[in-house]
Amino acid sequence: MSATATAPGWVEINGHPHRLPTDLSRTAVDFLREDLRLRGTKVGCGQGDCGSCTIVVDGEPRYACVTPVAQLDGRRVTTVEGLATASPCGARLQQAFLAHQAVQCGFCIPGMLMAASAAIDAGEVRDRAGACAAIDGVLCRCTGYRKIVDAVTEVGTGAAPRPLTPPPGAGEGAAVGRPLTRLDGPEKVDGSQCFGADGIPADSLYLRAVRCPFPRARFVLGDLDAYLRAHPGLHRVLTHADVPGRNLHGIAPAYADQPVLPASEARHHLEAIALVVGERAAVAALDLAGFPVEWEPLPAVFTVDEAARPDAPLLHANRAGNLLVEGRVLRGDAAAALREAAHVVTGRFASSFVEHAYLEPEAGWARRVGDTIELHSPTQAPHPHREDLARVLGVPEPLVRVVPTAVGGGFGGKLDMTVQPLLAVAAWHLDRPVAIVFSREESMASSTKRHPARIVSTMAAGSDGRLRAVEFEGDYNTGAFASWGTAVANRVPVHAGGPYRLPHYAARARAIHTHVTPAGAFRGFGVPQTTMSQEQLIDELALKTGWDPLEFRALNALRPGDTLPTGQLLDESVGLVECLDALRPRWTEALARIAARNAEAPPQRRHGVGLAAFFYGCGNTGTPNPSTVRIGVRPDGTLVLHQGAVDAGQGSNTVIPQIAADALGVPVGRLHIVGPDTHLTPDCGRTSASRQTFVTGRAAFLAGTALRRRIRALLRAAEDAPVHFGEGWVGAGDARLSLRELPLDAHGYALCAEERFDPPTRSLDATGQGRPYATYAFGAQMAEVEVDLETGRVRVRRVVAAHDVGRRVNPTLLEGQIEGAVAQGVGLALMEQYLPGRNNNLHDYLIPTVHDVPEVEVLFVEAPTPIGPYGAKGIGEPALVPTAAAILNAIHHATGARVREAPATPDVVLRALAAAGRGLPLAPGAR
Repeated sequence: MSATATAPGWVEINGHPHRLPTDLSRTAVDFLREDLRLRGTKVGCGQGDCGSCTIVVDGEPRYACVTPVAQLDGRRVTTVEGLATASPCGARLQQAFLAHQAVQCGFCIPGMLMAASAAIDAGEVRDRAGACAAIDGVLCRCTGYRKIVDAVTEVGTGAAPRPLTPPPGAGEGAAVGRPLTRLDGPEKVDGSQCFGADGIPADSLYLRAVRCPFPRARFVLGDLDAYLRAHPGLHRVLTHADVPGRNLHGIAPAYADQPVLPASEARHHLEAIALVVGERAAVAALDLAGFPVEWEPLPAVFTVDEAARPDAPLLHANRAGNLLVEGRVLRGDAAAALREAAHVVTGRFASSFVEHAYLEPEAGWARRVGDTIELHSPTQAPHPHREDLARVLGVPEPLVRVVPTAVGGGFGGKLDMTVQPLLAVAAWHLDRPVAIVFSREESMASSTKRHPARIVSTMAAGSDGRLRAVEFEGDYNTGAFASWGTAVANRVPVHAGGPYRLPHYAARARAIHTHVTPAGAFRGFGVPQTTMSQEQLIDELALKTGWDPLEFRALNALRPGDTLPTGQLLDESVGLVECLDALRPRWTEALARIAARNAEAPPQRRHGVGLAAFFYGCGNTGTPNPSTVRIGVRPDGTLVLHQGAVDAGQGSNTVIPQIAADALGVPVGRLHIVGPDTHLTPDCGRTSASRQTFVTGRAAFLAGTALRRRIRALLRAAEDAPVHFGEGWVGAGDARLSLRELPLDAHGYALCAEERFDPPTRSLDATGQGRPYATYAFGAQMAEVEVDLETGRVRVRRVVAAHDVGRRVNPTLLEGQIEGAVAQGVGLALMEQYLPGRNNNLHDYLIPTVHDVPEVEVLFVEAPTPIGPYGAKGIGEPALVPTAAAILNAIHHATGARVREAPATPDVVLRALAAAGRGLPLAPGAR
């Protein structure tokens, strides 16, 4: 350490001395990010709960968000930007994270790397347990931790390094099917990846929202001019009157019902009603308790039962009974089949709000560039956001530019607009860049949630064990605004029968408004919570008819050529039976293993294994959802891939180039990739509904194929002639063409192909008949659990996941998606329960840590879909659908008690045990 850095008032950071700020009470993360612009250190919570801000201070990991600058005086600090040189293990650890595909969205990775490097350098990582301990103070929502632990264990134990998998070169074979290391991986491990709060210009004004402290309230604003005069550094207060266009936004224009800023009534706790704009320090120092507003709390409804009462207040005047929408699918005569069936089971099930808990809170910035409003934010839907923002601003779409930043986790939660309309309106009125960064509380209070479900369902089977009928009623609490409630209510009835042959079927789902945070898209659009109900009934029927649960599912499983209750005929891409076949030996082994464990375990410790199967439609439900991809050749021979699919961690930045390169017949390394930007890339739709690999991937395949055909045609080459690109020329077979001789198109390309793919679907009619999805993912998972009958605590020990993915484009990225989904499924089943207004932080709202995730084995089945790119289908949402249901079935196998609500927290499990008479007998004198 230099003499300067050891002097009072100085600190050494990444080998360089820096003078500490005057205000020593500031947090270290604020100093690093704002003064030194070292923005690799992230802020996920601001409370020391998530670990994304971890830095190393004199060899010890510290949370920079709660460490005052005073504690850095005279110390040596390492951030992720200096890790490779400051830590003996740093460079190798970064490489190990890449080689093991341990990065997805990347937001938590700087914290993970810093925590792990400190432990490794201290000699504390000697095995997997040590690796887990090293990172147990850092949360990850994407990966499921397993690949991170693999990487940390490798480096900590000195094991042979796993090699990277670079793209194949010319003549080295296809890219599709290879576990290519993420093309965008290096920026995720060196701290240079730019998230929503990372690129904010230094001269930006900052926004802060004034929020409603009540679930519902009428309000009147006071003297805003006087407020501004009393607070130097503030520039403006924006209200609903400052919205230049339509003061409503939403997923679909027909259902748009969410104001940018309401005029006189707030409809959920902490809804924003005004914006204060000013210099960063002035805005941060504000005590908004003094903001001039008068509140009148109003009666509110919180549950679907309350909202459906005749005297309930309406959230939206045009929606009687607070009903947003109702979806249904009907086939045959379910009521008659239930009456006549040999075996019938009925169940009621309830689930809770679930928070996305992506580690990156919403943030972004905007500015006016000429006549255009340019907005930078983490979004899963750049082109749809541009459309909505143009309506809010009252301008043509070309006058709005949306530039997605890196997305620090999404899972559906960054499909809806949050910061975007606030920034756009502010940028419209002000002559400087404007920025906003939500606190964790604001993020959780204002972003969408998984819909709570209240389900009543009945299933029947004949004496031969074959399913005869399903009757399903589900109510889904969609909160204050529509968001994706329409998608949930329409998707659920298609899926409520499960992946089984069903001659008689009646399913209805309703989305109902309440005065709570809006519920929206969350990895499955209502299907995971529905599956928790339905797969328990399948297990009950299997037991009632005397069938093994796996064999009962195999008997009734959908197969190629079957028809769904919607009337859709399934093609050959139906791999459920093969998934069950893959699970069968592991299921048999698990049953024997569990029986042996229970014979040896103390009476309060019970083990069980459960199973759940599923199917899931890839893409939007019965509506168009196209993607367009462009591939161009510059006059100098550079190949440019324009792909607008937002990568929120799932890997589209790698998978789409793999597909495009193979379709064009060139190495991936030949492609210059232009990512999502509404001014530069065509519309690739939303990153949702497990559609990007399938839909955008197919568009990329078509574009690559079209360009290759055009080049062959220009050169009059054979249809199978290989295509070559060089400096200023293109060739096919033995022929060559100078690109500089060709006229350029509007995009500056000598040659170009732009192709669009919209999966063939047909909207559902009044009885739910149609073709809602072009293809379906299938699969089944098996979970092993351990239940403590004294405390009600459940631990998931092992999950085996068998999935039909159509075709594996990148096997290790697929594994990562499944491992991450399993972790989220554990949370959904056992611990996650969002309570509006009560747990808007990552201390009280619990998500799985590295110690909560089980061993995961992934089994792939490939039943290619003829319309997918090389046969590929989606996996992001399907991987989560069966996990929680399998866990609940395993709890029943272990204890004999059915858990009819989620999450199955210890108190819920104890109640279920008591209701089933399966709890431990009380000791004498116990109460």
